[in-house]
Amino acid sequence: MAAKLSELEYIKENSRQLRGSIAEGLADTVTGSIAEADTKLLKFHGSYQQDDRDLREERRKQKLEPLYAFMLRARLPGGVVTPAQWLVFDRLACDYASSGLRITTRQTFQWHGILKRDLKPTIAAINHAMASTIAACGDVLRNVVATPLPQQSSAHAEAYDWAARLSAELAPQTTAYHELWLDGEKLVGEAEPEPLYGRTYLPRKFKIGMAIPPLNDIDVFAQDLGLIAIREGGALAGFNLAIGGGMGATHGDPSTYPRLAEVIGFVTPGQLREAAEQVIAIQRDWGDRVQRKHARLKYTLDNRGTDAFKAELERRLGFALRPARPFRFDHNGDRYGWLEGEDGRWHLTLHIESGRLLDRGEQRLLTGMRELAKVHTGDFRLTCNQNVIVADVEAADRARIDAIVAAHGMDGYRQQSAIRRHAIACVALPTCGLAMAESERYLPTILGRLEARLEHHGLLDAPILLRLSGCPNGCSRPYLGEIALVGRGPGRYDLRLGADFVGQRMNQTYRENVDEAAILEALDPLFARYAAERAEHEGFGDFLLRSGILVPAPARRIPAGVVA
Repeated sequence: MAAKLSELEYIKENSRQLRGSIAEGLADTVTGSIAEADTKLLKFHGSYQQDDRDLREERRKQKLEPLYAFMLRARLPGGVVTPAQWLVFDRLACDYASSGLRITTRQTFQWHGILKRDLKPTIAAINHAMASTIAACGDVLRNVVATPLPQQSSAHAEAYDWAARLSAELAPQTTAYHELWLDGEKLVGEAEPEPLYGRTYLPRKFKIGMAIPPLNDIDVFAQDLGLIAIREGGALAGFNLAIGGGMGATHGDPSTYPRLAEVIGFVTPGQLREAAEQVIAIQRDWGDRVQRKHARLKYTLDNRGTDAFKAELERRLGFALRPARPFRFDHNGDRYGWLEGEDGRWHLTLHIESGRLLDRGEQRLLTGMRELAKVHTGDFRLTCNQNVIVADVEAADRARIDAIVAAHGMDGYRQQSAIRRHAIACVALPTCGLAMAESERYLPTILGRLEARLEHHGLLDAPILLRLSGCPNGCSRPYLGEIALVGRGPGRYDLRLGADFVGQRMNQTYRENVDEAAILEALDPLFARYAAERAEHEGFGDFLLRSGILVPAPARRIPAGVVA
């Protein structure tokens, strides 16, 4: 007897290509929520239903329903935003959202706290600004991320163009989005076909990311499909394909785990689109639709075998992948300050803690970015590390940009510690329904206490990748942090250590289910040894393994094709 599919598979199949009863739920003024099945479909339109967990118990005592609101996420391939779009997104944050704009770890914006009545006008305004929220969430190809400086060289620009093309051409084709949010023509009869996704879409979400060596600033091995751009003679020769990365796991369930993608071969630019589509199609056909916890591509590879997957890919493509080309990564994270491109134009990377753009005291990030958008003639680039790049600036305009940045307290990156500049945190409480512990709200506290100990040991300038996550699902890519805290419960975390600084080795659990005092007590002697015994330019994670403090864990997969 065939195993019963997960409940969501039936919801998708009967949704009439993602329509469900969302329209009826939006029209219901009695409640701030929509039906449970529709919340699953709403994700495909770029939105999650949430409630304020800080107020949940008090509202229950008052016999009120939870304070429902919606998170909305844009689809912005490569994180590119024009000044005109920025001003629209800023206005929507001020008019409808509860906590400003937030840059995500996938190079896009989220708006939190949008009431149900405001969801449609917000999505319509995003669409009017020549952007979209379709497929920013859900069991489809999510926002395609890419190294965010395409103007740095012609090869960068060409690589970004491919990221944008993949995002557009592999998006869902349903007209439900226009019908529900843009007053498009309503469906009559059978739902239109989805040539790639079919009636039930993918078993789970699918992520594509493009990195351009030597920068691994998007964590390419954390992607379902990682694209490593290969430049030869200054031109873009093609892409190494890395498949099967993923950061999600479940506490107490060893059958779930984070995994690094592995390189399986090389394709030319002309072969890329078809190769990406067929990787998605095989996962559509082979992925686990019974147990959603095992539905990501990483589990498909471990169940079926990477060799079998590659053989099926080559069969569908009608050609063999070429051997992977050599590459080297030497940096993970963003490079702050001004950087000049080949064309003489400049790019300024600004640090945005946890990606949250708000006005707080002397740091008026929301207002400062608004003022920049009013005068900037280039564009903005969101990064996978939750920062923003003021891109494509004429040399003559640098002084004006610097003056606005300084006037709004946005130049803190000049004085910040190295660990602060490389820290990432997910949203977690109070809005994320999966959060077990604090993350974004806890980051300033734990950073201050770590900085005090690092300063004591003379390590404030040592770049260390710090990742905080309120749960094991991995939105902040915690398993690639040299130091990572993964939430277990209120005030308690797993302390994980030992990743490298370039995103090619995962960390391992060092202390399990501990509080802040235990975390600091465990780290302080490690900082002391690192300060006294490290080799020149040796990263913290590398030191922990070389010194024997950590024993190298057997890797599930080792990325191939890397030049040491």
